[in-house]
Amino acid sequence: MAKREIKFSLVYRDMWQSSGKYVPRVDQLVEVAPPIIEMGCFDRIETNGGAFEQVNLLFGENPNKAVRAWTAPFHKAGIETHMLERGLNALRMNPVPKDVRDLMFKVKKIQGTDIARSFCGLNDHRNLRGSVEGAKKGGMISQVALSITHSPVHTVAYYMDIVDKVVGYGCDEICLKDMAGIGRPSVLGELVASIKKKYPHIKVQYHGHTGPGFSPASMLEVARAGADYLDVAVEPLSWGKVHPDVITIREMMKADGFAVKDINMDAYMEVRRLTQKFIDDFLGYWINPSNAKMSSLLVGCGLPGGMMGSMMADLKGFQGAINAAQRAHGRPEMSLDTLMVKLFEEVEYVWPRLGYPPLVTPFSQYVKNTALMNLFNMLNDKPRWTTIDKDTWGMILGHMGQLPGPLAPEIIELAKEKGLEFSTGNPQDNYPDELPKFRAMMQEEGWDVGEDEEELFEFAMHERQYRDYRSGLAKERFNAELKDLKAKANAPIEVVRPVVEMPKFDIDKYVEKYPDAVPVQAPVKGQLIWEHDVDDASAAPVVGTKVEAGVPVGYVQCYYGMEPLVSAIDGRIVAVTGKQGESVVKGEIVAFVVPSKA
Repeated sequence: MAKREIKFSLVYRDMWQSSGKYVPRVDQLVEVAPPIIEMGCFDRIETNGGAFEQVNLLFGENPNKAVRAWTAPFHKAGIETHMLERGLNALRMNPVPKDVRDLMFKVKKIQGTDIARSFCGLNDHRNLRGSVEGAKKGGMISQVALSITHSPVHTVAYYMDIVDKVVGYGCDEICLKDMAGIGRPSVLGELVASIKKKYPHIKVQYHGHTGPGFSPASMLEVARAGADYLDVAVEPLSWGKVHPDVITIREMMKADGFAVKDINMDAYMEVRRLTQKFIDDFLGYWINPSNAKMSSLLVGCGLPGGMMGSMMADLKGFQGAINAAQRAHGRPEMSLDTLMVKLFEEVEYVWPRLGYPPLVTPFSQYVKNTALMNLFNMLNDKPRWTTIDKDTWGMILGHMGQLPGPLAPEIIELAKEKGLEFSTGNPQDNYPDELPKFRAMMQEEGWDVGEDEEELFEFAMHERQYRDYRSGLAKERFNAELKDLKAKANAPIEVVRPVVEMPKFDIDKYVEKYPDAVPVQAPVKGQLIWEHDVDDASAAPVVGTKVEAGVPVGYVQCYYGMEPLVSAIDGRIVAVTGKQGESVVKGEIVAFVVPSKA
């Protein structure tokens, strides 16, 4: 009896995206493609999607040319290519009109992408239907990705209900997207067996990050249950919080009796060398060293490992305010490790009460942000749920899709108290078509819609980044940032600027004076802009200015554009600690706001 074959997909895009901000430039991707092909063990390559398009725009380069050049050698070698898209959000972090989504599949297929891997962060089949139908209409293979997590509501029956819906819509394949790597191996094996029993014609692919350590066992279980493809990585961007390495997984599968392709180790070492070369060239400046480490702490909170860097920056930004409050109440100060554990515990508390949204972007950020504000408020002797930002309310109210589990009664009651209404309609209906508007704007600018309307698509999908690319501003910013990072790396150790700086002011005096104050933090590294087109360093909101939660009070000019500075609460500004035009780092406190009633 012939052995059943397990096939491998190299997720080269996600290897980089899970490690840092950028992926290699197109010239580098074209350079590494031949040895990837020569390795001889891959039937699929993940080439684009996710943040790939935006990253090229941030380089100041054309993402459409990048996709065409990068996919071409794999097609010639008979290797399938696949992309990642976020359902209702397509290739960005916010919802996309249907006509833009449909154009995406048409464009990407023509450019050389064979398979559309589509996921919805809430596993809402209504959002996935648009992806399935759009991919099929565009001529692509439709692979629906189930956002895997571990909770009382995320059972095999729960996932099979989604599978039934999307197979009915016409999808060709199912992927188990274990983005945090917390899926339990036995449950994942049971899920694959159920899919294969009911839909034997459906191919199943498993994608699991290695952060908490379950994924190799999960790969063995899903393979035994009938999975067809496994996503893998290569050194030096394997393991840690990324993906398992193909060498280990291949040997594990071979030992278990599966047929697997041989690896050309000379080619593997060349891919490894080139990947390291790209890191040394410039990409390593944006890679957090902690991504190379696994952490069992991720098992309990269920957060994706890639969030660790931003979460620690958030905690550092709040630590001074929290410890000032601790001193004011006669309590001992807290170390960063203590705060991290408390935040993990609060995530575990918050998550089920917010309806168990799968902890994948952007919903993992919403849960983490709510937990962080709960922690801050409770340490100031205020109740939980005092501060919930508008995006999280959007998730709670169903504007982005249906939550997997029920909301806690206190959350429902809080919504009623605020006069907020829950939505049960199709999320896509909230976002009308926009292509005619973007066609008109391109005509006004004198821009061509491009081959197969690919430039129109890119403009409609990423308007701000596309404008910066066309103007040359994006390339200028990227080159300036890279020059700055290289200068700092080569400077004497005593003058190297820390990754996260200490605030430039005495935080204690503000927190002690206003113990119920909530900090306004820089969302990214960049230049603080309180008012546009104003050079006066004294330009800033007047103390006492009223602010609304989620409404910008200023901006940070970063490498790709403007990011808004927002308050998490309705209230008034009691202190402004950042000056117009000065450099800030992510998490740095630039103002304090107290609740309206204060």
